[in-house]
Amino acid sequence: MPEVTITIGGRPFQVACQDGEQDFLRSAAALLDAEAQVVLDQVGRLPEDRVLLMSGLMLADKTAGMQDQLHAAESQIRRLERELETIKAAPPERVEVPVIPPSVTETLAELAARAESLAERVEEEEETT
Repeated sequence: MPEVTITIGGRPFQVACQDGEQDFLRSAAALLDAEAQVVLDQVGRLPEDRVLLMSGLMLADKTAGMQDQLHAAESQIRRLERELETIKAAPPERVEVPVIPPSVTETLAELAARAESLAERVEEEEETT
């Protein structure tokens, strides 16, 4: 079983771990050390057990906050998944496209032709006057 030396609050500790967990242990120790530095910067010199206790409590508080955020995110994901399933299960919305009857199209074409004819006559009359 490998032993790793970690430093918390400026104090070295020998810790045994499972083979392959050394990097995880170092990462966890770095988090604890960062909290220990905050405690030491705010309070000053404290006994080793108090530094570890305060650091652990600070990490536990952060972890609890992260768990609350995780639970809220999971709840939102479940709500959105239910909403998505509801949308998928609903029949597709019917879209109606209006159809213009041929008689209306023919009438509009006839009106356009008349308008063009009138416009041509007006232009001709303007040219002669």
